[in-house]
Amino acid sequence: MYLSTKNQRLETQNWFETLRDQICSSFEKLEQNYEGPKQSMLPGKFRRKKWHREGGGGGEMSIMEGRLFEKVGVNISTVMGELSPEFSKQIPGAEDNPKFWASGISLVAHMWSPHVPAVHMNTRHIATTRSWFGGGADLTPMVINTEDKELFHKAFQSACNKHDDTYYARFKEWCDDYFYLKHRKEPRGVGGIFYDQLANNFEADFNFTKEVGSTFNSVYPTIVKRHMNKKWTKKERQAQLVKRGRYVEFNLLYDRGTLFGLQTGGNVEAILMSLPPSVSWPSSL
Repeated sequence: MYLSTKNQRLETQNWFETLRDQICSSFEKLEQNYEGPKQSMLPGKFRRKKWHREGGGGGEMSIMEGRLFEKVGVNISTVMGELSPEFSKQIPGAEDNPKFWASGISLVAHMWSPHVPAVHMNTRHIATTRSWFGGGADLTPMVINTEDKELFHKAFQSACNKHDDTYYARFKEWCDDYFYLKHRKEPRGVGGIFYDQLANNFEADFNFTKEVGSTFNSVYPTIVKRHMNKKWTKKERQAQLVKRGRYVEFNLLYDRGTLFGLQTGGNVEAILMSLPPSVSWPSSL
């Protein structure tokens, strides 16, 4: 257990901003190089919008709607203040002192093509009377592809092993348990890694968290390039919209990040940017 210093918190905030810039650059290059069914459309570019939180801090949304990415959001935020009495009981270190500080990056991408999986990634640093890191990344394919799943998992297994050879097995299982729709008894996707309350020491935890972000920015564009120019059918598109419904259900019913953002007075538009632009809940399949 440790409590990060003011300079350490600034260091994490700066990293999340840097990672945001790196990812946005990577995704815009994919948009430029796209040659698929919607290539007649103009390539998308990220639009940024800052927001301020009453009570302390704020963030910046980066949203792109393009010809490859139907909708992708890469949001950063740094907020601080006091938690509500009820919510304080749920946050480590805030039971007797409600003051908190939190900074992080959150990303969700929904693609036009059913052959390109949706993806989620977030990392964060939180401080109350103690400090910790959390985050992870997971893949949600609309068309199952074993090679994509293996590539994604191997990349994060390698990232984990650079820091602790017990991380991958633990964080993979945590991801599988967390991203599970209990009411439907099915996983949201094919998993990845998920970790929270990582509090060994600041430098080690921060270095691992940076590794997670950099690994994501390497492996996901690789997967996108494999499939982005493929054609798709109306049937595949409809199946994609149904699968997106599961994504919505999880984020509104179970996602901790959504709960934390809403409970701490975050920007609602930024919190709900993870929701897809089009979705379907058919009466029967």
